[in-house]
Formats: sequence, structure tokens, C-alpha cells
Amino acid sequence: MTPVSLEGQILGRYRVLEPLGRGGMARVYRAYHPQLDRYVAIKVLRSDLVEDDEFLTRFRREAQAVAGLRHAHIVQVFDFDIQGDMYYMVMELLAGDTLKSRLNDYRVREERMPLGESVRIMLDVLDGLSYAHSEGMIHRDIKPANILLTKRGEAVLGDFGIAHIVGGTRYTASGALLGTLRYMAPEQGLEGVCDERSDIYSLGIVLYEMLTQRPPFEADTPLAVLMKHVNDPLPSPCSVNPALPKVLERVVLKALSKEPDDRYQSAGEMSSALHRAASEAEIALPEAVSVRESSFSTAEAPSESVEVFSGTARERITDVEFADDDTSETATVQPDDYAEAAETELESAPGWRSGLGGAILTALAIILVGNLAMVTVAAPTGYWRLYEIGWPIQILLVGFGLAYVMYRVEGGGLLIPTGTVLTVGMLLAYSSVTGLWSQWRFLWLFLVWGVAGMVLAQVLIIRHVRSKRDVGRFLGMGFMVISIVGIALTGAGAGVSGLIAGLRQLLDL
Repeated sequence: MTPVSLEGQILGRYRVLEPLGRGGMARVYRAYHPQLDRYVAIKVLRSDLVEDDEFLTRFRREAQAVAGLRHAHIVQVFDFDIQGDMYYMVMELLAGDTLKSRLNDYRVREERMPLGESVRIMLDVLDGLSYAHSEGMIHRDIKPANILLTKRGEAVLGDFGIAHIVGGTRYTASGALLGTLRYMAPEQGLEGVCDERSDIYSLGIVLYEMLTQRPPFEADTPLAVLMKHVNDPLPSPCSVNPALPKVLERVVLKALSKEPDDRYQSAGEMSSALHRAASEAEIALPEAVSVRESSFSTAEAPSESVEVFSGTARERITDVEFADDDTSETATVQPDDYAEAAETELESAPGWRSGLGGAILTALAIILVGNLAMVTVAAPTGYWRLYEIGWPIQILLVGFGLAYVMYRVEGGGLLIPTGTVLTVGMLLAYSSVTGLWSQWRFLWLFLVWGVAGMVLAQVLIIRHVRSKRDVGRFLGMGFMVISIVGIALTGAGAGVSGLIAGLRQLLDL
């Protein structure tokens, strides 16, 4: 096991001097390289998180990729190695502040960060992020605590790749969800899916917080925060800060779209939009980030703020709700149960319940309107044969209603009943329109095999599909198309059958 503290020990070529801080996945130390006469920061990964059999391979691959990043707005990684059960990365030591500490300072003084400084910080980070994305690296854990404001007047993005190194999947063996949920994109938190647009969303949350002095979604538990990211509408930044220019608000709103395709598709695109917004709002951009008195634990090294806040001052700090704002906020569920727990909380939300009720009422209305349409055709024309031949349309309308509910509530639980009703409806429609009821001696086999296939599909969805909501939406849409086609063909068949019967009557006359 990793010692409680490495202070005074030799780690590779580095003498560990003192601890600088700790987070959800690592401890950070200030260290010295005697041959190079250089102070560095060493991040030692928590040994209890190193439980993946493929961790060593992933650590070497990802650490090497991170060490290959060379950019002024990304913390430079000099080295990485393994000593015993300790996996560590050696990084440049920067003097300055974290954006998290800077924002807390503003909150305590009941002030807001100047717009020019907020935009300057964001542009610096976007510059570094654009470069990293071009190199195929996704950050996965962008938040104010990982943005350093150096004494050179630059905003520098730290902890690149750490979340991916520790978690090849989104969970550690102990059940920790990687990434900080307050700043996590919906698809990352709910499905474990990350790409450049997930980083854009996280950075959008950071921008929202800089402009309003608070993140958009807060709750008592991490899982509740995630559900707000997934379901709740974004509180308007201008409603929180009325002095905020509308053009800046539009940048935030686009970056924080629920759907990745609706966001900025690259850091460069967001940077250009932010430049245009600042120019349109006539915001003077400083050449560099303002340099303030460092709140790091030492004058030479970065760490979290060591300032002490208490009483009413502490109440104005955004991170009061959670004990730690680190890289691993652990919900009270294990990995195998997380998706189910997330969907359970989703289903218990008022919005979900109202959506389900509305979907059911709409489905019943569709069935009623379908019947009314058939009566409207049959009553004035006297063509009640439509009901004699086209009665399977009733079953297909019920199938359409179930499919619509399935689509609206975005769940796969109605797969078996919906598929069964539509299969029965299509088979009966064929037999009714053609009159070939004798073929049921083998047609029933289609129903048996169809139900068996749907049961198998339902089992596979439950066991292997994380995003059951997306699958339910896709299947619901497909079933609705099938039911519409079946209704149209049945109606057309009944009409043709009636026409043929009418012609026969004329010929008999």
C-alpha cells in the first residue's frame, strides 16, 4: 500500500519534500531533482484505485500520450514511472492560484469576476484544449480546481488524462464514478460516453460559474446533480446576473446543450464564438490573467487554497454541499447498479411522471381518433364492410399507442407487449384482407418466433445496454412506423376488397 505520506523519501530520481494536496485519485507532493536542480510536482495515484488488470498497460500508454502534450496552456508532464505499488507522474511546478480558489475569493467578497478576465481565462483554456483534442486527448474532468492561474498571467489546464488513466471504464472497482458530477456532461455521467463535446460541456459549466458565481445545477447528492444535468432546463445566466450581455449568454447556452450535436463541435469553434461575443459586447480583453497573491500552501508550489472560511463567508462558497471537490465523487451505488439507480431516480422525477401520463393520454386519443376516422368513412358511405375486413386496424392502433408511449418515455420496458401486439395485428390483417385463414396452420409460428426474439432482445437490453432510454426511443419510433404501414395496407386492402365485392354485385345484376 502507498504510505500515508512520502515526505522525505526518494521516488525515482526525485526527493519528495512536502505534500501539497490530495484529491479523489491522487496525492500531490513538491519534490526536487538534484541533477537538474529543478523543483517539480509529483502526483502519486491512489493505490486502492489501481485494481484493473489492464491498469499498467493503460497507465504507460496514457501517461506517455499526456507527456507528449506541449502547450503553454497545459501543465507539462516531464516524467512518469512506477515504484513498488506506486504509480506517479512528474509535472512542472507552477506558482499561482486555482480558478476554484479565485472564484471563492470573489464569492466571499460578494463580487463577480470581471467579464474581461473571465473571457481571457476561457480563451486560454480553449486554446490548450483545442491543441489536446487535435492530439486525440480528451480531458474528462474539467473544473475550476483543474485550471491554474499562474503568476505569468496564464490560465493553464491541469490533470490532463488522469481520469482516463485511473478508469479505463468510467468506474473504479470500488464503485467511484470518475469525473466531477457538478461539471460533467449528461452523456458522460449517464452512459460513460466522452468526446470533445463532453469537454465543451464541462467548460461551459465553468464559464457559467465565472459569469454568475454559481454552477447551474446543485443538489444534496451527486446522483441528484447528474439527474438535473440530464433532465432540468438550464437556468438562464442572465436571470442570475442581469448585467450579463446577451451575446455571452448565447455562448453559454450553446455550450450547455443537452445533446452533444447541438453544442459547439470543437474548442476552436467555441473560442471563435467567444471572441465574437466579446467584440460585440465591447468587452475589453486583458492581455493576461490578473496576478493575485497566491493562496497555495507554499510560495513555490501550487495546491488547493489553504485559506480558512467560516460563518457566513463559508456559506457563499460553492463547494459547501460536498465534502470534497475532487476527481472522484462516489455515489452510494456500485457500478452494476448505477444505470438502474439512475433510471430509477429519473423515473421518480415529476417530469418523467408527467411525461408518462401525457404519453398514455395521447396514445388513447390516437386510438379514439383512429376509430372515429373509420366511423366517419363508413357511416356516410354505408361501407361497414370496412369494419368486417379492417377490424385488425383496431389492434394496430393499440400497437401504435404502445409504441408512442415507448418513444415518449424513452424506455425499453414495453418492447415485448408492443412487439407482440403489432405482430398479432399484422398477421390478422393479412388473413382478414386476403381471406386466407387456412394459412394460420403455419402463420402462428411467426408469432412464436417473434415473441421469442423480443424476449431475447429485452434480456440483452437489460444486461448489456447502458442507455436504455435511447434504445426505447429508437424502438418506439420503429414500431410506430410499422404500425402506420400496417394500418395503411389494411385500410387499402379493405378498400380494394370492397371495390371488388361491389363490382361483383354489379356483374350479378
